[in-house]
Amino acid sequence: MTAETQLPQATGSCCSPSGSCHDGADAGAQEGEVTTVYQVSGMTCGHCEGAVSEEVSGIEGVTSVKAVASTGRVTVVSAAPLSDDDVRAAVDEAGYELVGRA
Repeated sequence: MTAETQLPQATGSCCSPSGSCHDGADAGAQEGEVTTVYQVSGMTCGHCEGAVSEEVSGIEGVTSVKAVASTGRVTVVSAAPLSDDDVRAAVDEAGYELVGRA
């Protein structure tokens, strides 16, 4: 391929500076915040996602929660690391089971 027929290079990338598609940080997390992903069993629908999100959001320091029923993953952004016991209690209160960190 000659220089005239080469495609232009993309100016943006989804990859992190480390070269991976994910660098472990949540796009919604601010500097100093901690992102933790948990595995929760029993979620099957949007209502389940909402119930888990609502309970986990009530933990002091939590700034963002995203629950995905299809994967069982709950991504939590907080000002500081959370106690697994606190997260387990919130998930239990919502009626589901915390399997552990994903």
